[in-house]
Amino acid sequence: MSCMQIQFRRSSTTTPSKTVSKSASCSIYTSSGQKHKLQNDNNNDNERKFHTLNCNTPYQLCFLRHGQSTWNRDNRFIGWTDTPLTNDGVLEARVAGQMLSRSSLQFDEVHTSLLRRCIRTTNLVLMEVGQEYIPVHKHWRLNERHYGNLVGMNKKEVVKVHGEDQVKRWRRSWDEPPPPMVDDHEFHPALDPRYWAVRDKIPKCESLKCTLSRSKVYWEQKIVPSLREGKTVLIVGHENNLRSLIMNLENIHKDDIINLCLPRAIPLAYRLDPETLEPLDRPDGKLDEATGFLRGEWLGGDEAVKEILDKDRKQVYDTSIEENLEIGAEQEKWKRWTELAIGPPVPEMVAKTAVSGDFLKNGFIPGMDMDVIENVNESDNRNDYDTGASENKNETVPRKNELDDDDDDFDEPSVAGGKI
Repeated sequence: MSCMQIQFRRSSTTTPSKTVSKSASCSIYTSSGQKHKLQNDNNNDNERKFHTLNCNTPYQLCFLRHGQSTWNRDNRFIGWTDTPLTNDGVLEARVAGQMLSRSSLQFDEVHTSLLRRCIRTTNLVLMEVGQEYIPVHKHWRLNERHYGNLVGMNKKEVVKVHGEDQVKRWRRSWDEPPPPMVDDHEFHPALDPRYWAVRDKIPKCESLKCTLSRSKVYWEQKIVPSLREGKTVLIVGHENNLRSLIMNLENIHKDDIINLCLPRAIPLAYRLDPETLEPLDRPDGKLDEATGFLRGEWLGGDEAVKEILDKDRKQVYDTSIEENLEIGAEQEKWKRWTELAIGPPVPEMVAKTAVSGDFLKNGFIPGMDMDVIENVNESDNRNDYDTGASENKNETVPRKNELDDDDDDFDEPSVAGGKI
């Protein structure tokens, strides 16, 4: 993120805050803008039975890209590699949580990937909004697209070799995948135990079309039912996985999707028709100014998003710029301003970054042998830079039943003309 003043927005349609008793029904908003009560009347099949926590805003769905990871900072292709958040990424996630908190959005559940940059962003956001108690569902189908043999390479260096047009097609086009990953690649997902139960489904590379094919399965069978129950859903994801879901939601043409980019850590909130689940128009009746494609509302403001996307474009494609725009004076300026605006993180936020062991030296684990502490610090620093997914032994590996990927659980999506 760059040094812009992010606008903390409240929805113009937000109703005044009020106390709701446990037995009270919450309001939902329909396409006509009228409020309706969710009654727990089992004799009426037309009434939704779920009492959403989101009583004060008309939004039902929010997309959020994770905060800065180590390879975002280093301008490297990431894909399924499990890179951790940087300290700036922690700050970005906290800012996103503050945006959501100040917009009065409350969620009933969260869906995210198996990659810790998303998982930790989710945890930090829920801390900021005070909703650490809600269910968080993790699944490999919400992972970032697989960048094939480009994984680990510096993006700008790849542009210098292959040209801007080719790299843009690899990154943003509908159906042109990058070169496939070789079997002995040092960052191959098959080396990661979290994928042992789905090793036969690991792709060698993916286009956006391939990414939508797997993400749409999860969307149709997990997220759509929640939305139809009246739940308010947060999806914390990766740029291309979210692009695939938003393309499907907004019905963006495959020839136009190459021009849609998403910023890190700026919530994109949607009001949906309760019957069709299609996006409703923004209050101004226009598409967003940041991308020109979306009916969702950027809670950080369109101008802030435009500035971030412009910086991201220069970071990858402008070979005349030698400096890394993810670090340096402008980034430090943004960091100082943001820390002043939202305050320092509480200890558990710092501990969850796993990029520094300094908290150990400050007495958080009394009586630990200093040799052990030094070993942990060295391990954490190594994880910060040498981010092979299989090398981080401090991560919790999900049990097989947590992957929730048996054939009985998910049916392949179908569209006119056959499977996608």
